[in-house]
Amino acid sequence: MPTAFVTGATGFLGLNLVEQLSERGWIVVAYHRPTSDTARVTRFPVRLAEGDIADFDAVAAAVPQGVDAIFHLAANTSMWSRRDAEQTRDNVEGTRAVIAAARAKGAKRVVHVSSWAAYGLEHGSIHESTSQSGQFSKVNYVRSKALAEQEMKRAAAEGLPAVIVNPAHILGRYDHEGWGRLFALVATRKLPGILPGSGSFCHAEAVARAMIAAVERGRMGHNYLLGGCDANFGEVIRLIGDLAGQPVPRRTLTPFSIRVVARSKAIAAVFTGREPALTPEAAEMMLARPRLVSTKARDELGYQPTPLRLMLDDAYRWLRGEGYLTLPADAAAPEPRRRPALAER
Repeated sequence: MPTAFVTGATGFLGLNLVEQLSERGWIVVAYHRPTSDTARVTRFPVRLAEGDIADFDAVAAAVPQGVDAIFHLAANTSMWSRRDAEQTRDNVEGTRAVIAAARAKGAKRVVHVSSWAAYGLEHGSIHESTSQSGQFSKVNYVRSKALAEQEMKRAAAEGLPAVIVNPAHILGRYDHEGWGRLFALVATRKLPGILPGSGSFCHAEAVARAMIAAVERGRMGHNYLLGGCDANFGEVIRLIGDLAGQPVPRRTLTPFSIRVVARSKAIAAVFTGREPALTPEAAEMMLARPRLVSTKARDELGYQPTPLRLMLDDAYRWLRGEGYLTLPADAAAPEPRRRPALAER
């Protein structure tokens, strides 16, 4: 049986990947931080390995000799500038640690999970050939992910059998912190308005499948954009409202108002010391309008995007089943209205 070493295994995408690897008979070593909640990942037949992602010795010690594939998913996704130094360490030094371990242990393949944001926030349509500008971004998450990707590309140019995937906005099961927060705001009628941004959306299951396909068919040193459905946030919010049986705001927030609120909350955080609910960095990510072209991933990895409503339905049902969504007491929790396509899953 093939062996996989997965960093970030306890996270949203990591759990989707571990689930699929386990179903395919892989032996999985799940690397996680000492503070990570391992309750969900241990539902699968994994071997846990604990350590700091930027600890070169700890990572190398955890990687099995001759491992068939290293999947590097671990990333610090903070949007608060106060954590920039920690984030750069985790994302850039962590990637260097994975590269060093892959070399030392003779990994047969490395799949590095980057982000659409590595290309920068100013683009519209993004292809693999689009010039990357993320390393110059004022948003440290974007900058650190771009720099981490550069480390992996440099290693690939030097002979490391590495492939890079760049997912769009990811939706699906096991996410209660990222897009799961938007579900909660809609379900509890606390969303102040429709967000003005847009982007490409991909399903966590489809991303995990593409990552596994990259082990066998991905070209060394190449990027694969994993996009899917292009939609504005208004459409996403209305579909979530439909699933939850809740009304959604009619007014659309302006970029100016979002930036003003984010700046005011950042100023308040200077005095409270608590991370604000909306930061200027998060506002810039929210206002970007990326559209990923996934032709290369379709042709070479067999990547199959998922319809937007199906992605949202999958996420909604998981959130409800796990108790993360509580609908208002005066409203019934209706069964989501399903379209025929959903029944074919």
